[in-house]
Amino acid sequence: MLKQTTIAARRGPPPKRPVLTLKGLWHSVGFRNAGYQVLVVAAILGTAVYLVGNAQTAMEKRGIATGFGFLLEAAGFDIGEAPIAFQSGDTFLRAYAVAVLNTLKVSVFSIVLATVLGVILGIARLSRNVLIAKLSSAYVEIFRNTPQLVQIIFWYTIITQLPPPRQAFSLLDLAFLTNRGVVVAWPEPHRAYLWALLAFAGAGIAAVFLLRRAEAARRRDGRRLPVLSWIAALLVGLPLLAWILGGAPGAVSIPELRGFNFVGGLALSPEFLALLLGLSLYIAAFIAEIVRSGIQSVGKGQIEASRAIGLRSNDTYRKVVLPQALRVIVPPTAAQYVSLVKNSSLGVAIGYPEVFNVNNTIVTLSGHTVEAIGMMMVIYLSISFAIAMIMNLYNRAVQIKER
Repeated sequence: MLKQTTIAARRGPPPKRPVLTLKGLWHSVGFRNAGYQVLVVAAILGTAVYLVGNAQTAMEKRGIATGFGFLLEAAGFDIGEAPIAFQSGDTFLRAYAVAVLNTLKVSVFSIVLATVLGVILGIARLSRNVLIAKLSSAYVEIFRNTPQLVQIIFWYTIITQLPPPRQAFSLLDLAFLTNRGVVVAWPEPHRAYLWALLAFAGAGIAAVFLLRRAEAARRRDGRRLPVLSWIAALLVGLPLLAWILGGAPGAVSIPELRGFNFVGGLALSPEFLALLLGLSLYIAAFIAEIVRSGIQSVGKGQIEASRAIGLRSNDTYRKVVLPQALRVIVPPTAAQYVSLVKNSSLGVAIGYPEVFNVNNTIVTLSGHTVEAIGMMMVIYLSISFAIAMIMNLYNRAVQIKER
């Protein structure tokens, strides 16, 4: 006890906690960094408020109306290609809705086509067949080094130079290719198709669950479950069952030539087709390079090791190559998707009614230039952020978990 008391006496009283003062906070690196960031954000917001207020004051002095109340006014113009009903008496807000749907329609189909074509070309560039590898390389170099606007105008010119409807190219009298676009036979609208689509989405989720269960069983005791047959049955059987329960509609609208054009079926305009080809074929060249570099980033030693333990070629790519390549492929591919959506504004050059084209008409008729440009910026930002969020979620789902 005496020894412990002596040691405590030598150490002295416990140190006092430092008093938090303004001078002490200023010498804190974390506090200064946070303070600088707050000041920068405040300066940006203050500048934006000043510029907006100054613009409103200047427009009011010149008798220019401001505000977003014009969105509820009658548009006074028609939109030739509208996925939802639209007339000139509808509001500017509904015109924006039509423009957004048109942009999403061409963007979604272009993303799907560009992804499929880009993956095929990226793998083909690594083929041991010299002809396939050289043709894929030629495609990438031609489309990647040609301005996208030139490509869009080129496809539009090609389509508009096709024969008129009376001399249309026919495929089994179910699809027709003319200078007015493509017309194909299409099922009549029915709610059963919506139920079948929802059932297909549910089957896809169930398929992912089955794949994970099968992988867990293989890791646990080496059993290989016949999940491929189950997944095929789900993806085909569940939508088919929903279609049957929904009434099994079988009516199909077949295009018929009446007068100078086709009536019925599903019609795709020359503007849509040209923009679809221009966007997808251009972006596919970049995705092909991304896929090629992602596959080449995986060490050859890992491929040789997988073959040494008896993995088949498809298992090698599915279990070894792709999980590691996706870490390289997904982030730049997401950037290409965002670029594709923004480049859809080039449709204004061929008259496709996307956001930029419709916004120009709204600016001309309403006179609300600042508000209309602001609306357009918000629309493009929202779509880009949505794509980035989805791709980030997918990137986290496919990334290799460290254990």
